[in-house]
Order: sequence, then structure tokens, then C-alpha cells
Amino acid sequence: MTTSYPFQLIDISVVIPAYNEAERIISYLRNITAYLGRRGVAYEILVVDDGSRDETAIVVEKFQTEVPTVRLLQLVQNTGKGAAIRKAMLEARGHLRLFADADGATPIQELERLEVHIRDGADIAIGSRFLASRDNRYRVKARWHRTVLGNLFNRVVQQLGLRGITDTQCGFKLFQAAVAQDLCSVTRVNGYGFDLELLYIAQRRGYRIAEVPVNWTDQPGTKVWVLRDGLRMLLDLLMVRRNAANGRYGSIS
Repeated sequence: MTTSYPFQLIDISVVIPAYNEAERIISYLRNITAYLGRRGVAYEILVVDDGSRDETAIVVEKFQTEVPTVRLLQLVQNTGKGAAIRKAMLEARGHLRLFADADGATPIQELERLEVHIRDGADIAIGSRFLASRDNRYRVKARWHRTVLGNLFNRVVQQLGLRGITDTQCGFKLFQAAVAQDLCSVTRVNGYGFDLELLYIAQRRGYRIAEVPVNWTDQPGTKVWVLRDGLRMLLDLLMVRRNAANGRYGSIS
């Protein structure tokens, strides 16, 4: 059973799902802790080792001894991005809760752009590579085929019911605590389709979602296969629509 600790809320929780990330996660953790340390906010970083077969857990545990605000959560077997994020979000204690990809494709400094929208009344603020790519104030470095296929994927997603969001899959999303608790308590998708499910439910529960352009750089070693995983995510979205129609997410419009 997951326990929440409302009386221990801190400023921000950063959730990082990690599968076989021993080679690069420490660099991102150092960036995050240095950045949040300079800001002087009360924070925690929750790294979820999603059944890694490398030394992810070992290197994170070692880093914990240097920075005790880092917490390691472990799943016994590789279950998927959605399962990892859900576990950490429900155990987090931050007033705000961010999840970010372990590869550091989105610099942690982009958090400030999302926070502005939360302060302005949004319940959720999500990074968008699509919006950033159309604004010369931002830098998006992505391989051309991923950009083309990603844009096609998002058009299909909008046709399937997630309208008004140009980039559902950017791994940089910020939530108010109560919203994160609410959504993660009902989500069911364990894999990459988790983002689609989360946003689908959020829209139908009337949460205000702000989409925010962010700087983003494609990192080597990605675990997402655009065609294979894109198809799986679309199938997940169809399942989400069925779940919603059958009342499996509780009260949504």
C-alpha cells in the first residue's frame, strides 16, 4: 500500500524513471542537485530503478551517500515507464512534482518555464518540443526521422481524442501535488502510453493543462523505437478510451 505524507510536504519532488541508466544518470543527478541547491528550495529526487540489469541501483545508492535528498525506489522487474513514475509520484512529498527522463534531454533549468504556468493557475504544465521547434528562442535537436514520425504520431493522437496537445510524449511534466495523486491513483498503463493515459484522464477531469516550449536535445542510447513503440502507444490509447467508456477511471466527463 502506498502511503502519502501531507504533513511533510516539501517544495518539489523530481521523479526519474530509470532502466539501465548506470552510464548517464549520475551526470543528470548532479545537474539537478546543483540547480535546486542554488535555488535554495526544499527538494527530493526519487529515482525509480525499473528492474535494471546494469548497475543503476548501485551508482544511485553511492550518490545517495553524497546527497541524502536523493531516494532510490526499486521495482523487482522491468515493468515500464508508467509503472515507475506512478510508484514515485504516489510516494513523493513535494507541493510540485516533476517527472523527467533520465537521459537529461530536457535541461532541469526548463523547470522554471513550467513553474510560471503553475503559478498562473495551471494544474499541469508539460514540455513541448513541437512548440519549441517553431520558436527561434528555443533549441530542439532531434533526428529528422524522429521529428517527422513524432509529428505524425501526435496528429493521430489528436484524432483519437487527445485534442489541443502538440507533444504528449515529452518526458518533462510538472504537476500540483493533489493532481498528481489523483491521476496516478487511477492510471493503469505501465509502458510509454502512460503519458497518453495521464493526459486523457486529466482533460476529462477538467484539469488545466499548459503546454510549454522547452529546450531539448536528443540523447544517444534512447530506448524508444519510434515505429514499434509508437504503435504500442496508440493501442494503449484505444484501451484507455475503452476503460474510460466503461467507467474504470471513476468520474470523468
